[in-house]
Amino acid sequence: MTETAPAPQWKRVLLKLSGEALMGSQISGVDMEQVRAVALQIAALRAEGVQVAVVVGGGNFLRGASQAELGMDRATGDYMGMLATILNALPLQDGLEGAGVATRVMSALPVHEVAEPYIRAKALHHLDRDRVVVFAGGTGNPFFTTDTAAALRALEINADALLMAKNGVRGVYDRDPRGADGDAAVFLEEVSHRDALVHGLKIMDATAFALLAEHCLPIHVFDMDASDVIQRIARGERIGTLVHADAPPLATQEA
Repeated sequence: MTETAPAPQWKRVLLKLSGEALMGSQISGVDMEQVRAVALQIAALRAEGVQVAVVVGGGNFLRGASQAELGMDRATGDYMGMLATILNALPLQDGLEGAGVATRVMSALPVHEVAEPYIRAKALHHLDRDRVVVFAGGTGNPFFTTDTAAALRALEINADALLMAKNGVRGVYDRDPRGADGDAAVFLEEVSHRDALVHGLKIMDATAFALLAEHCLPIHVFDMDASDVIQRIARGERIGTLVHADAPPLATQEA
């Protein structure tokens, strides 16, 4: 007798995707084969009854902070970065529609020809109608990252969890695994919001993380390249790092 797969543990989630998650093996831009692979994972989760919203970054095209380091006005660079997220949202919508999933792009920057303006009530309406909503344009304001946009949108839509997809990184470590002392980095399966703040763990933008910690929203940090990873996490499989309010103290995990 075939064993029935566990039901997903959430009703609604927000997935934070970096622009690099859509880049595939390219040095920049969008790889539609990779986009379709990501879309199929989202479609599989949606088919199990989970409402899905997505915030996508734009780092595969441009990062506003990087432009500021090169001498560009920071606000100008950030607006360019917001436009880059729209360049990623459109092929993601195309990939999802191709996978049979009704999808709406909502942008914090007005681009009426290709995306709806972000209106919270309309976003909730789309989710309740079983559509995936892709949030683009960041927060619509400079000096805020797409991490902050993900935190805001997750709270605004009353998501049960925020899924933080990484590229080539298993989850959260006690120090930068790619840094000078990366060989000594310890992987953390679970950590509390408080300990992450106290120990300065680099999970996401500090402003975004503080907002999620204040509202005790669980964060799952994982490697997007793993097979069927979103579905497996949704069913309760321990993959990557779980960040939540009731995790055991960090010192206990390192022992």
